[in-house]
Order: sequence, then structure tokens, then C-alpha cells
Amino acid sequence: MVPHLTTALTGPLLELEKTFLDKATEIERWMRVQWQDHLPPFYGSTDLRNSGFKLAPVDLNLFPGGFNNLNDAFMPLCVQAAQSAIERICPDARSLLLIPENHTRNQFYLQNVAKLVSILRLTGLKVRIGSLLPEIAEPTVLELANGSTLTLEPLRHSNGRLGLDGFEPCAVLLNNDLSGGVPEVLRGLEDQWLIPPLHAGWHVRRKSRHAECYDRVAREFATAIGIDPWRINPEFGVCGQINFQERTGEECLAAQVDSLLARIREKYKEYGVTDEPFVVVKADAGTYGMGVMTVRDASEVVGLNRRQRNKMAVVKEGLEVHEVIIQEGVHTFETVEGAVAEPVVYMMDHYVVGGFYRVHTERGRDENLNAPGMHFKPLAFETCCTLPDTAQGPDAPPNRFYAYGVVARLALLAASVEIEETAPAADLAELAALG
Repeated sequence: MVPHLTTALTGPLLELEKTFLDKATEIERWMRVQWQDHLPPFYGSTDLRNSGFKLAPVDLNLFPGGFNNLNDAFMPLCVQAAQSAIERICPDARSLLLIPENHTRNQFYLQNVAKLVSILRLTGLKVRIGSLLPEIAEPTVLELANGSTLTLEPLRHSNGRLGLDGFEPCAVLLNNDLSGGVPEVLRGLEDQWLIPPLHAGWHVRRKSRHAECYDRVAREFATAIGIDPWRINPEFGVCGQINFQERTGEECLAAQVDSLLARIREKYKEYGVTDEPFVVVKADAGTYGMGVMTVRDASEVVGLNRRQRNKMAVVKEGLEVHEVIIQEGVHTFETVEGAVAEPVVYMMDHYVVGGFYRVHTERGRDENLNAPGMHFKPLAFETCCTLPDTAQGPDAPPNRFYAYGVVARLALLAASVEIEETAPAADLAELAALG
């Protein structure tokens, strides 16, 4: 039921998971107080890495795809959590407009949209799908590989509200991360909830800002339960003056890599870890695992060859990369059927609603698994992430998954803080853009 943890260092991890179990009452109380002060994002997913001595989030997505990869047994949890989120934001909502990515040929993504529509309709909402694609000029039916269909309709913006022909929704849910910027049709909305807010998109958001917010959350949480925050927190650095094509900013990047590796070596020495430390250089904005490289020595980021520069220079929507985050690499010692794996945890409102394992048969334990060739094991999470069993050992499935759920919720809380703190600047930018 739970993937094999292939490491001799299970002792420290078992100790960390045991702390979560022993402190579960304090943890849930601490979480409850935090959510009284912060509005949770409508939904989110986070990638975790489990090294045997460290359990930490390495990415947080505020526009998650992949709901189709969740075990169907979690559908009631999803519906209940979605209902809670809607009641919190717009309690009298009757209708909702869903705006997806423009991936009309990606069957896996479309099945994710279909699953989202199913969840939302079971909350009592009328749900229709509006497309940002200019070629969608009339209702267009898409056939899905599983035999179901989706109908995309052209968006209509009128009097500060967004809708479809004959459909004026109470709220608009984005499942589009706005990597290419904010389309004009989404600007200037009045008296209508847009979820998540525009400034949660990648045209504004930065991974380094999220990492800084997570650092604060992790430190406060670690103090509350008496652990070293490093055990749940990847260290990071930032380089904001780089041009991979023109080979400028390499010195800044190399210096940040060298500094971060030195800090990691000190922590490895403290915990008796003999593995080789590494860092991950990522585009500071963007998703889909693009613009990512694993680095074990600062010399590796100086004098990159053309293929490496091309890989790092551009991300989704063809956006050029000039800002990168250098993140502490966390080995994954979990395997599924012999292949390296990492858990991905899904949340709606402030609830964990399920998860799965991302598996890659051709990648190592210190490499990015969000890459072509990956596949998913939705059946791995056969128990809920929120129900620990103190009668079993720390690495029993419900307890391992509880630990995942705790760290994932910390990442979601950090995203909530991040959205709150970026709102004023983003609102000013929106007003400036509107003239």
C-alpha cells in the first residue's frame, strides 16, 4: 500500500513522522488557528520529496491539473471540500464558469477538466466552460478518450462581468495559470468572484516569493512542535539577472549555487548524511517542469552548451527566463515497482482531498520527475491523508500519508500568505495596465 522507502536512514524519518503522530492534536489546533487568519486558496497541489531524513515540498501549483489521476474513492472528499470553499467565498452561488488552459489536444488535461466539472456540479452548482481560445466562436464539443465529452464556449465580457451566451455566473474559476499574461477579457471584472485572483498567475507570481513565505510558515510550525525547520524546508537562493542565451549572469548563478551547496553540506554533516548534495535551478515563474536543471557543483552552471542554454532559456508560452530560483535538492528515496517516485498531494479549501505518486523509470533520485516519460500511480494512496492511526507504526500507510498531508498543508498555507502579501502590488499593476 505504501511505496518502499529505499534508505538506511529511515531512523530520522521515522522520528519525524513519529513527532507528527505524537503532536497530531497540537498540529491540528495550530492549523485551525492559522486558517482563521488566512483565506485558503480554492485549490492547489504540491510535489513532495521524501529523502529519509527530510520531507519537504518542492513545488506548489495554484492551478492544478491532474484531478483525473486521483482515486475515485476520494470523490466525496473533493465534493465536501469544494462545497466548503464555495460557502466561504460565495455562499449563495448557483453557477460557476470554469476557464481551462488552452490544451484542447491534451487528452489527460481535458480529463482533468471533466473531473473538476463533475466535482463542482456535485456541490449544487451549474457549471459551464468558457474558452480563452479565439477560434472558439461557438459552442464546441470535444470528445474525450474515456468516452465523455466537454463543451467549450466563447467568453462574453459585458458591464464588468464575465459569462457565456445566456449564462451569467456568480463566480469564475481559473484552471489556467496565465503564464502568457492576463487576457483582456479577464480585466476589469466587477462584483464577480475570480478564483484564484489574477495576481496568483505566473505573470505576477514567483517561486522565490512562495519559498520565502514557506520559510516563515515552516519556522513557526517547527517552533510550535519542536523540530528543526530544515527537516521540512528546502533552502533556496535567487538570481534575478541572468540571460542564458547571451551567457550573462553566470557569475551570480554560480555564486548562489556555491553558497547554497555549502549550507547543505553543513546540514548533512550535522545529520550524518553521506549522500552528495545537489541543488535544482528553476525558472522563477512557470510550470510543467520546464526550465529545470540539477546541479551538483557551481562549475556546472558556467559555460553551458547550446542545448542546456536552450532548455533553460524559455518556458511555457515561449516566455524568456531572466530570473531563477536555486532550490536545495531533496533526494527521493521512495520507489514504486523499482522506479523512483514522489508523492503529489491535492487540496481544496484547506483540506487534503487525495494524491498519487509521480513515477519516472528513467530518472534518478536526485532528478526532476516532472518530465516526459513520467506516469502516475493513483492507487498508491489507498487511505486518507488526514486520518493517522496511532496504533500503527510511523511508516504505516495512514501515518506516512498523514505526514504528507501535514507538509502539503504547510505549503498551501504559505501560498495563502503569498497571495495576501502580493495583492496590493498586483492590484496597482492592474490599475496601471488599465491606464
